[in-house]
Amino acid sequence: MAGEPLITVVGNLVADPEPRVSQAGKSWVTFRIASTPRVRDRQSGDWSDGEPLWLGCRAYGEYADNIAASLTKGMRVIVQGRLTQRSYTDNQGQQRTSLDLEVEEVGPSLRFATAQVSRGQSRGQVGGFGGGSQQPQGQSSWGRPAAQQQEGNPWTNSGQGGASSGGGNDFGGGFDDEQPF
Repeated sequence: MAGEPLITVVGNLVADPEPRVSQAGKSWVTFRIASTPRVRDRQSGDWSDGEPLWLGCRAYGEYADNIAASLTKGMRVIVQGRLTQRSYTDNQGQQRTSLDLEVEEVGPSLRFATAQVSRGQSRGQVGGFGGGSQQPQGQSSWGRPAAQQQEGNPWTNSGQGGASSGGGNDFGGGFDDEQPF
C-alpha cells in the first residue's frame, strides 16, 4: 500500500514493548502509546488532561529488536508511521475498532529527558547520533570546502555564515533573514 500519508504522534508508552517472533523466525514488536492533549479551561485558565488517543504500534525485523532493547514503559516517544484501522470483537462480544501505526520511525522525546544513542552493529546503519560519519579531508559537514565555511548561521547568507551566491541560503531559496525554526 504505497502512497499512504505518514503521521507523527507524541505520546507515552503504556507498557514495555512486547518482542515476538513469527513462525518463519522473523522478529516483530508491538507496543502501545497514549497521546494525551493538554486542554485549557477558558473561564478558569486552568490546564487539564484531555481525552487520550490510544494507538497500538508495530515494527518488524532488526528495527523491532532495537525498539525492544531501547524503550520501556512510561517513556515519552515520538512515533511516525502509517495509520491503520482494524475491527474486532472483544471478550464481551462487543464490536470494537482499533487504530494502529505501522512504525516507520520512533525515538525518545527529549523535551523532559536525555538519551544516549549508540549506533547499530549490522548492515552499516546510518543516521545514528553516536559516531557520526567521516567527512572527506578538507570538507565541512555542510558539503562545501572547510576554508569557505564561516562562523555564524549556516542556514542564511546574511553576512555571517554561508558561502552561497545569489539565493540567500544554501538551499537555493530567497529567505535571507528567515530562520528555519
